[in-house]
Amino acid sequence: MSESGFALHPRLAEDCLVLGDLPLCRVLLAKDGRYPWLILVPRRPCIREIHWLEEKDQLQLMRESCALARLLERTLSPDKINVAALGNMVPQLHLHHLARFTTDDAWPGPVWGRHPAQPYAEPEQQARQWRLRLAGLDGFTPA
Repeated sequence: MSESGFALHPRLAEDCLVLGDLPLCRVLLAKDGRYPWLILVPRRPCIREIHWLEEKDQLQLMRESCALARLLERTLSPDKINVAALGNMVPQLHLHHLARFTTDDAWPGPVWGRHPAQPYAEPEQQARQWRLRLAGLDGFTPA
C-alpha cells in the first residue's frame, strides 16, 4: 500500500508540529511543553488500527516506534517511556511516545486531560532541536 491519499487528521495538524518523515511514519511534536511528546502517524490512508496495516508496515511501525523510544531514552533519560495508540478522539492511527519523569505534573497518572496544554515559548526552536535529535534515526527526512 502506498501513501497516496494520506492526509494528516485535522486535530493532529492543529495540535502538533510536523518534524519530518521516517520511512513509514510522519513524526510530530505535540504542542505541549509540559512533556517530551512525539507522535508517529503511518502515512497510509484510512488506517485506524495497527492490525489494519499490511504485515510489512506493521513491522516497520514497530521498528520506528522502538527507534523513537530509544532516542527519547538516550537523549532525555526519563523514568519511563509511555507508548500508546488510543485513537478515541482522533480515529487516524497514531502512536504517542512520551518521556515521563517522576517529577512531571501528571506523574504517575496519564497526561491526557490532566492539565491544559502548555504552549512552547518558541515552538519552531523546539521543532529544530527535535529535528536535530531525529537526524540520527535511519531514514529520517526533516520537514
